[in-house]
Amino acid sequence: MTPEEFRRFGHQLIDRIADYRARVGELPVRSPLSPGAVRAQLPANPPRQPEDFGAVFRDLDEIILPGLSHWQHPDFFGYFPANSELSSVLGDYLSTGLGVLGLSWQSSPALTELEEVVTDWMRQMVGLSKNWSGVIQDTASTSTLVALLCARERATNFSLSRGGLQAEPTALTIYYSAQAHSSVEKAALLAGFGRANLRPIATDENYAMRPDALAAAISSDRASGHRPCAIVATTGTTTSTALDPIKAIAGIASAQGPGLWLHVDAAMAGSAMILPECRPMWDGIEQADSLVLNAHKWLGVAFDCSLHYVRDAAHLVRVMSTNPSYLQSAVDDRVKNLRDWGIPLGRRFRALKLWCLIREQGVDGLAARLRRDLANAQWFATEVARTPDWRVLAPVPLQTICVRHEPAGLAGEALDPHTLRWAEALNASGATYVTPAKLDGRWMVRVSIGALPTERTHVEALWAQMRRAVESTDNQRRC
Repeated sequence: MTPEEFRRFGHQLIDRIADYRARVGELPVRSPLSPGAVRAQLPANPPRQPEDFGAVFRDLDEIILPGLSHWQHPDFFGYFPANSELSSVLGDYLSTGLGVLGLSWQSSPALTELEEVVTDWMRQMVGLSKNWSGVIQDTASTSTLVALLCARERATNFSLSRGGLQAEPTALTIYYSAQAHSSVEKAALLAGFGRANLRPIATDENYAMRPDALAAAISSDRASGHRPCAIVATTGTTTSTALDPIKAIAGIASAQGPGLWLHVDAAMAGSAMILPECRPMWDGIEQADSLVLNAHKWLGVAFDCSLHYVRDAAHLVRVMSTNPSYLQSAVDDRVKNLRDWGIPLGRRFRALKLWCLIREQGVDGLAARLRRDLANAQWFATEVARTPDWRVLAPVPLQTICVRHEPAGLAGEALDPHTLRWAEALNASGATYVTPAKLDGRWMVRVSIGALPTERTHVEALWAQMRRAVESTDNQRRC
């Protein structure tokens, strides 16, 4: 494709994205297609001859778009906010269009230095001290894996330079809330700790990690000859946005000596810390060793942009560094080489997405949108709680509400099929999208408020749709 062809089709592409965003609210939120429907419409073999790019646009309209569930829809209340503010989309276009790679500072100086600037902007925005240094990873899963690798090497005095974890005389143990994201367990397994050495810690009535249970587990492991290695606390758990008590957990970690790492997963909720009134939610954060917040969730950066902060950058670099001759330069002692701050050697110019978003929205603009979502969540929770046969099942500190319809005559296991029926009916309608999940072993429905265009009117419509879906499934059940 020549630059002139790119110009012509690129203008069309921008128009298409703008038109899509303008009309996305008119589309079914969840794709109505059955498994295999998209693949069946695509050729099994690649084209032998070049095709006009207009054919790509036709297939986009006729095949791809009908196969999407629309995360930017105002009636999307599933999973978590995965906002993609259009200013950040432009930053993503810039990153891809410039086509540079950050193998080292010298390979693209601006890539590294802009990343230093925007991660420090975010540090200031969420109220962290200057003791923290940041880097952009792809996802929280990767950030948590890197954190546990750093914890492993601190606990073993850099076993990677000797016989590795398998040469250690005692087993290392990892502690995390029973409500923690599945990526925590996955990261611990990939880091080589072994499932037998993972300790999910019991939670309290608010689904937050119990410090007494954590302390007891650590004490028991020490008594049996294990070596506690890392604690992963969560600010805003996935299922209910529960808030682990960071300060109390940090106190337990500190009492164990410098070998016990504390990582804080604030993937979704971390964005809320740009609001001063929300910062008590992670009181004690300055005592943690590392943390992650996903700017590509509620904040509004186009996926992927996960911010990983550490208090001991030199330790991270020692664990992650690689320095082959073909990447060395005369300025290495004066710059940050981001290949030494994570797993991949190369990196995209992700900082552009965050830079464009913050500049176009401003901190005040971002804060206003988050406060809107928090207010809408409180309104919704109040409406549910005061309606007969409906329950709010967990505290609502942020923008996620866990609800269940519990009609007279249904209890225990009998509620599960009822919940799944009305939730599926709601999602299948195309009018909205919510996420069923389990809490205390029973199915309920998570309502995650926070898509960019979602206003109070959309939340009001969701509540009406939920009651209609329940009434319809109740009528079917009685028949």
